[in-house]
Amino acid sequence: MLHSSQISVGEENNLSLRVYGEKGGLEWRQENPNQLVVKYPDRPTEIWGRGNGYITAPAAQAATRIPAGHPEGYLEAFGNLYREAFRGIRAEVAGLPPPPDLDFPTIDDGVEGMAFIETVVASAKLGAKWIKFPKV
Repeated sequence: MLHSSQISVGEENNLSLRVYGEKGGLEWRQENPNQLVVKYPDRPTEIWGRGNGYITAPAAQAATRIPAGHPEGYLEAFGNLYREAFRGIRAEVAGLPPPPDLDFPTIDDGVEGMAFIETVVASAKLGAKWIKFPKV
């Protein structure tokens, strides 16, 4: 049986594939792209995660660019940061003011992040005592 639909009410681009054979079945859903559900007639269903060593097919390994535990979009997030930094650099080189909508972390953000880590470590050394986070 093959069911195909361009539009299904209540679905948000939910491409899903299910394949059944004599020894089991496979299910993959675009809304949860990091998992492959493997179904057997005589044992519990298994959920396989992307990027794990038990998936040994060369084609599957070649298509995996990030380690297990990192969601899809992980690399795109870095691309977004690089693009925004480049926009700022391009304006600077052209002698223009930075675009007002730039969206990337600044030195101040980094300093605040380090102050947060130092506060967490200090709290842990005091037995998880509350420490007010300093204004940076």
